Amino acid sequence: MSDYLQAVLENSFLLNAVLAGILASIACGLVGTFVVIKKISYLSGGIAHAVLGGVGLALFLGVNPLAGALVFAVLAAVIIGLVKLNVREHEDTIIAAIWSIGMALGIVFIYLTPGYNIDLMTYLFGNILLVSRLDLLNLIILDIVVILFVLVFYRQFIAISFDDEFSAIRGLQVKLHYIILLILISLSIVVMIRIVGLILIIALLTLPAAISRFFTRTPGSMMAGAVAGGLIFTNLGIFLSYQPGLPPSAIIIILCGLGYLLTLLIRKKH
Repeated sequence: MSDYLQAVLENSFLLNAVLAGILASIACGLVGTFVVIKKISYLSGGIAHAVLGGVGLALFLGVNPLAGALVFAVLAAVIIGLVKLNVREHEDTIIAAIWSIGMALGIVFIYLTPGYNIDLMTYLFGNILLVSRLDLLNLIILDIVVILFVLVFYRQFIAISFDDEFSAIRGLQVKLHYIILLILISLSIVVMIRIVGLILIIALLTLPAAISRFFTRTPGSMMAGAVAGGLIFTNLGIFLSYQPGLPPSAIIIILCGLGYLLTLLIRKKH
């Protein structure tokens, strides 16, 4: 352990990874709580996979892939939200189509991009060890935005997460706040791309919050527990993967999954 701590202090890439894990855990804990309470993991998955289109377009245009991811994430959130609210009959199929179109566009743009860009793999599967100072700055900015959203719309998000119909009866603009929540989820997804990649994002977004729900009684305490869980999983994942040279993103997600399954077993016995 002491050797690992020394390595973190002496190697900037390890320190950046630890800091990125902290920043990602904040976004996951805050937003993942709403995702778990409202049971919209599949919607979040659609947004996450559609983001590949933005990454591919950005690489093709030679701009920061994070910018392309942000644009596509927000666009996908709005489209999927409108589909969810207005096209109930075939919403699963339509969301699957948006999911597939986004990924397909990403593949096409990447194919058209001159040369082979190895950074693509980090956006698909993540590599927290490749997080740069610029990435950390972007994560800080996006985290601030996420925190502000939660502070401003906390009561509205809680209301629509538990009961849409009752919230509408009380005069709350349910559709508007639902779209805002999905945009918030899209921002969080962008925050986590470099950490675990598009393929594994949903696990980090939902599992710490799902575990926290077993041990807490209020949304606020659930958020705190989810943030703490994210911090534990990300830092432990980096620690366990460092010495044997394993991919940290995969180890982080394995720990999340095992933690959730272990929690289920413990709860079942009691």
